[in-house]
Amino acid sequence: MRRLGLDMIRVEIEGYVGKKVRLTADKGRNRIVVKEGVLDSVYPNVFTVKVNDGYDRNRTVSYSYSDVLTSAVKLALC
Repeated sequence: MRRLGLDMIRVEIEGYVGKKVRLTADKGRNRIVVKEGVLDSVYPNVFTVKVNDGYDRNRTVSYSYSDVLTSAVKLALC
């Protein structure tokens, strides 16, 4: 049953590829990071987002679908 949930999350995230998203990540111990970027690509176990850290530097961050399932990472369209 859990695998079905991950597959549904993957399919939904695939629809966001190339779109601007807001990423909210819970890093633990009351640290929450909010970033905006473009959903770059989707892989079988992870997805990547290109974010601009300022000073014209682009950075690619990756998260797993299980992070979304457990609400450690939240995605929203901008």
